[in-house]
Amino acid sequence: MRGLAGAGTGRRRPLAAGVLAGVLGLSLSGCAGFLVPAGEGEPEPTPGDPYRVHADKLPTPFPSASAGVADRPGAQGPAPTPTVPAGCPSSGVVVDMGEVEAALGHRAVGLSLTNCGSKPYRVTGYPSVRALDEAGDPLPVPVNPGSSYMGTDRGPKEVMLKPGQTVRSLLAWVSTPTGGDLIEGDALEIAAAPGLEGRTFPLKGSDVRLLDELNMTAWRTDPA
Repeated sequence: MRGLAGAGTGRRRPLAAGVLAGVLGLSLSGCAGFLVPAGEGEPEPTPGDPYRVHADKLPTPFPSASAGVADRPGAQGPAPTPTVPAGCPSSGVVVDMGEVEAALGHRAVGLSLTNCGSKPYRVTGYPSVRALDEAGDPLPVPVNPGSSYMGTDRGPKEVMLKPGQTVRSLLAWVSTPTGGDLIEGDALEIAAAPGLEGRTFPLKGSDVRLLDELNMTAWRTDPA
């Protein structure tokens, strides 16, 4: 019996010692973060590791989360607001009328449409023209798109006017006392197109104020 007991005791001692050593080893390994100084024992980053960022590689100053988008490096600020030059209508285009030309009782005047704004303007079709009396009221003078004795109408053509560019039209009528039923007008109201704000141009001289009907060519870049 003593031999068996002694043998059993001899076998239990190493087991107990091994268990104790294991417990101590686990305790020490669990406390390694507290016993080892920070940074010691950690693997050094490899030079080519793309996920490692060092403080000396960061931009200075580094933008904070509260910084505006326009203040961040490489960010573009808000787009500038287009402005219309002084004296330019809100439509961005301005019409004008030249001097009246005469030939064998026929009268003609050049009209122009200029982009005075800061962005492109699409033009197509014919001007808007009305004859006015001395009070500024419209007169019953027919206005026809098409050719006349003074110029040929090539029809409308869409034009994208860049800022500063101009298109032209030719307005013509017959003005002779013996030409039939004529109406005396005091001014012409010209607009870039129907529905747009027009400008009023007085008709100077009795030889141009007699109107039978108005014929106009389309807005074109080439002369009529």
